[in-house]
Amino acid sequence: MSWFRKKKDSGLSVQTASAAPFGGIDSRFPLCSCEIKLLRSLRDSVPIIDAALCKIVRLVGGFSVVCDDSAAQEKLDSFLKNVRVNTVSNGIESFISVYLEQLLTYGTAVGEMVPGTDGNIAALYNSSLEDVELETGDDPLDLRIISCCGGVRKEVDYPGLILCSAIMPEPGKIYGTSVLKGLPFAADILMKIFSAVGTNWDRVGNVRFAVTYKPQDSERSFTKERAMMIASEWSKAMKSREPRDFISVGDVSIKAIGADNQIPDCQVPIRAITEQIISKLSIPPFLLGLSWSSTERMSSQQADILTSELEYYRRVLGSPIRKICDTFLRLGGYDCGFEIVWDNINLQDEVELARARLYNAQAKKTEQE
Repeated sequence: MSWFRKKKDSGLSVQTASAAPFGGIDSRFPLCSCEIKLLRSLRDSVPIIDAALCKIVRLVGGFSVVCDDSAAQEKLDSFLKNVRVNTVSNGIESFISVYLEQLLTYGTAVGEMVPGTDGNIAALYNSSLEDVELETGDDPLDLRIISCCGGVRKEVDYPGLILCSAIMPEPGKIYGTSVLKGLPFAADILMKIFSAVGTNWDRVGNVRFAVTYKPQDSERSFTKERAMMIASEWSKAMKSREPRDFISVGDVSIKAIGADNQIPDCQVPIRAITEQIISKLSIPPFLLGLSWSSTERMSSQQADILTSELEYYRRVLGSPIRKICDTFLRLGGYDCGFEIVWDNINLQDEVELARARLYNAQAKKTEQE
């Protein structure tokens, strides 16, 4: 497997990089476990964030790879469709979906091509960022992948089998920038509002009643028995799943506890903060089931912005896809070129498309007449 080993001397030297950040322990810029847990907790705590990222992954769409050699095309198609991914999945699209989801959440994604006994790629594996560290050597162009499994740091033996991508990395750094950067503050406010609404609901939203029995002079000798009977009947009426009347005799009053209080209206701040979150992710609200009005549709400007975002993620994903396909073809003895063909992105409103088709049909009919 010496084909995958990295050359020790690339003959390149970066002149504008400071010597301090590179080499030794200072060369590492790993995502700490607490940062990974924070970004993961954002998706777990705020469902709209998780829904937005999953929607982006689906909107990026599928792809196919077209080879110049027909024989290579057949084998490559079979490989891309059936290659084992992680533990229970198959197909390169499963691998790319997880890879993109990791890329969006943490800003960096790492995967691995696992060779088989026949000398070709047998499986694709999405690596956890908690098990991998990225660092540079003496030169900032020298990327090293360090395995941290079992608490032991060791540089991988075959770096050519490793897939690594980053989105919007800061100058001089290896790790990318998560699309969730800046959201912890807004998400924290949103969670406080949710918590406050829940607390107020427990206090006044789930209505409690005060049943007061005022016995007359002639009833005082039976006050205890009648109070217990009223309490028993009221409890049965409230616990019954079927509508049930509460009937009593005497001076009995029933009042709702906290009826004068109201749960604070948090619609405006919740909507404002939610709009900030989804605008950062470039997802129109109605795509997430959050239409603020019944007639809201995606404007052409929104469609253009979202399309440009999806095209950017496709360009980032092109690198690992090309590396996987190139490695598979070279190991199979093929030296042909290939091209990644993505599915068309169509974000136009289906109603408008149907109306356009109707107008075209009517115009064609008029022309024929």
